[in-house]
Amino acid sequence: MTFKFKEVYLNNVSSIAGKYELEGPLKNYYDKTYDDLYIGTKSWEDAEIKLLSEAIDLAIKKENKKPELLISGDLLNQIVVSNYTASKLNIPYLGIYSACSTITEGLIIGSSLIDSKKIKSCICATSSHNNSAEKQFRYPIEYGSKKRTTSTFTTTGGAALFLSNKKTDIKIKSGTIGKVVDMGVNDANNMGAVMAPAAANTLYTHLLDQKIDSNYYDLILTGDLGRYGKDIFKEYMKKEYNITLNNYDDAACMIYDIYKENVYAGGSGPACMPLVFNSYIYKKLKNKEIKKVLLLATGALMSPTMSNLKKSIPAISHAISLEVI
Repeated sequence: MTFKFKEVYLNNVSSIAGKYELEGPLKNYYDKTYDDLYIGTKSWEDAEIKLLSEAIDLAIKKENKKPELLISGDLLNQIVVSNYTASKLNIPYLGIYSACSTITEGLIIGSSLIDSKKIKSCICATSSHNNSAEKQFRYPIEYGSKKRTTSTFTTTGGAALFLSNKKTDIKIKSGTIGKVVDMGVNDANNMGAVMAPAAANTLYTHLLDQKIDSNYYDLILTGDLGRYGKDIFKEYMKKEYNITLNNYDDAACMIYDIYKENVYAGGSGPACMPLVFNSYIYKKLKNKEIKKVLLLATGALMSPTMSNLKKSIPAISHAISLEVI
């Protein structure tokens, strides 16, 4: 299901990154970084709230006005990070959950509301924190559990995008709502294999609905498949849809040096894609080094309870296209 948008523009972005992201190849592109995982707070959860709050505040400051609506989500139970952040802002709020594909779901919702003239502006935001996510979904970091090489490393950061009907040189052109895909994979330490087929299904649907081929875009960017999932995605596109991707990359493979032992297969988490986009890719669009980008954020719709029951892990991917005009 693909929607075309007529008058929706990207006005501003923000990116607040953590300690490990500061050690990565994009360290000079973020708006702000912290080398303390507690971010000056007393808990991992409070640290994530601070990251998200600062990202939203910075996007508002850059645009010099409050949006009419905040759309935000995160990984923690009942999206508590977004809820606590929203409680301090006095802005109408929609809390959403789509795991690591939350940002593109939010952008589709926000763009649809602006394009239909229900609202004039909104902020779409998300966050993640390595230690808060590990504590909820796997084992607390302090436990010292050994990870598999296929595991990804949850990013620590907050990111926000300010959308409105005010014309800029970057337009939100279309959005594709993905389908839940379950290929029977139940390994919570191999999220790339879980999510790659969902990303492929959404990309194929987007290209078919738009009547374009993959070479239309200067860059197709998946969210957090990691180095193993990235290869599965490319192979799946070739075998299932006979599409060879020549202009493709994965945010999880860009945010860290993926050959360092401590980040395993690369980045993950809802903040992974928007940290890469809001810093590095956004600047390339602003400088007109690239003009057409498709964002394919990917999410594993898992819970610790279902994983403990050995259930397979469903996945989703939503797409947003942006073009320089």
